[in-house]
Amino acid sequence: MAELDAFKLQIGDDAPGFEHLPGADGKSWGLDDFDRSPLLLVVFSCNHCPYAQAWEGRIIELVREFATKGLGTIMINSNETVNYPDDRMDRMVERARSKGYPFPYVRDDDQSVAKAYGALVTPHPFLFDRERRLIFQGKPDDSWQVPSKVKRAFLREAIESAVAKKPIPTPLSSVIGCTIKWK
Repeated sequence: MAELDAFKLQIGDDAPGFEHLPGADGKSWGLDDFDRSPLLLVVFSCNHCPYAQAWEGRIIELVREFATKGLGTIMINSNETVNYPDDRMDRMVERARSKGYPFPYVRDDDQSVAKAYGALVTPHPFLFDRERRLIFQGKPDDSWQVPSKVKRAFLREAIESAVAKKPIPTPLSSVIGCTIKWK
């Protein structure tokens, strides 16, 4: 578990820019591609991590629910692939297709985006407002293994509050997952 004092970005910080990240959809993606979205969810994730896999369906469901309410989303895989071949682009393409990702799934091969955001684990969600200021960072909810035991859905609460233009009840929560696999 990563504690709050380990977070590089703090509430109110600007989203670090990025561009030309190759996507599993064959396109190249950057922060500016989401200019029309009032909210932007940036999730650092990967294919191989059991935490990322466990939360994956809940994140997809949230994105589908809130895309029509102005939520833009991008999922970024920054893991090195020599020791973690399941995180290679060809496997990302397979996963994005098989799971029906309703968002771009991109590679951060040089890991510069993960470093700029201070991504610690997979999954590590960041939610930004229209001005691309951080309004939430933390784990999706409080029960990664058993969805039926969720008592607090931190990411959902943040998105719902932001859509309703209300304060985020818990803007920061510790993150838990597999560490980013650095080169």
